[in-house]
Amino acid sequence: MKVLITGGAGFLGRRLARKLLQRGVLRNSTGEEEAIDRLVLFDVVKADGFTDPRVLAVTGDLADPLAISDLVDTDTASIFHLAAVVSSQAEADFDLGMRVNIEALRLLFERCRQLEHRPKVLFASSVAVYGGELPEIVRDDTALSPKSSYGVQKAIGELLLSDYSRRGFIDGRGVRLPTISVRPGKPNKAASSFASGIIREPLNNEATVCPVTADTRLWLLSPRQAIECLVWAHDLESEAFAQHPVLNLPGVSVTVGEMVDTLGRVAGKPAIDKIRWESDPVVQRIVGGWPGCWDMTRAHALGFTGDQDFEGIVRAYMADDLAPG
Repeated sequence: MKVLITGGAGFLGRRLARKLLQRGVLRNSTGEEEAIDRLVLFDVVKADGFTDPRVLAVTGDLADPLAISDLVDTDTASIFHLAAVVSSQAEADFDLGMRVNIEALRLLFERCRQLEHRPKVLFASSVAVYGGELPEIVRDDTALSPKSSYGVQKAIGELLLSDYSRRGFIDGRGVRLPTISVRPGKPNKAASSFASGIIREPLNNEATVCPVTADTRLWLLSPRQAIECLVWAHDLESEAFAQHPVLNLPGVSVTVGEMVDTLGRVAGKPAIDKIRWESDPVVQRIVGGWPGCWDMTRAHALGFTGDQDFEGIVRAYMADDLAPG
C-alpha cells in the first residue's frame, strides 16, 4: 500500500508518519488490513529524520499541477491531507490561504478523479468552520458560519470533499480537529498558538504571552489523541461517512483560566508567573468565535476517543515531548 501525507514535514504530519510506520498496516478500501510499503511525505520543506526505507520525503508546491501529477498515481491508496496555511497566516495573506487551502485541495481531488482509482482521502478540517452566535453545544450538523478566511477555506474544503465523495471520485472522510494542545516546538502563525504556548513555555522555563481573556473557552485535543483519531477515521468503513462526510472529533472543553490553574497544580506558581496577559483583539476575535464545546455522540458511537481532562493533556506533553531537566 502506498500512503501519502501532505504537510508531511509538519508537526502532525511527522507524528502521523511515525505512527503509521510503527503500525505497519492500514485498512484498504475493502476493509482489510494491508501492509504499508511506501509512505510519501510531501511538504514545502523536507521531512528529515526518517531512515525507514519505506519513507520517501518529497518537497514541492501543492498548488502546482505538475507536482500533484508526480505525487499521486494509481498506486496511491490513501491520502492524509494535512497541508494548510493556518488561521492567522491565512487572515494576513488572503492569496496564500486561497492558493494552498482551496486551489491545492481541488487539484489534489481532480488528480484522483482523473486517475479513476478512488483512493481513501482523509481531510483535516478545523473548529474554525464555526463562528459567531452558536448554540451552547455544537453538533456535527450545526450550520457552518466561519468568521475568518481560514475558517471559510476549511468550510469550502469540506464541501469539495463531500461532492467529490458523492460523485465517487474519492472515498472521502473529514474530521474537524479541535485546537491541538500542547504542541511541542516553537509558536506558529495559528491564532490558537497560545493554547500551547501558555503551557509549553512555562514548563520549559520560558516567558510567554496570553493574548486572550481568562474566560475564553477552548475545545482541545492532545497531539497523542489527535493522531489516534486520524488513523481511526481512515480505517472506518465508508458507510460511517456516507450521510455526514465530516465529523467533530472528541475534545476537552476548558477556559484559558482553567488551563492556567491546571498548569499551577502540575508545575507550581513559578510556572504561572511566566505568563503575561496582554490582549490581542485580532486573536480574541478569531478564537472567541470558535465553539467551546460540541456534541460527541456520533464520534463516540464510531469508536473515537479523546482526552479525559486537561491535566491529562498537560501530562501527555510532559511524557511525550518535554525535554528532561
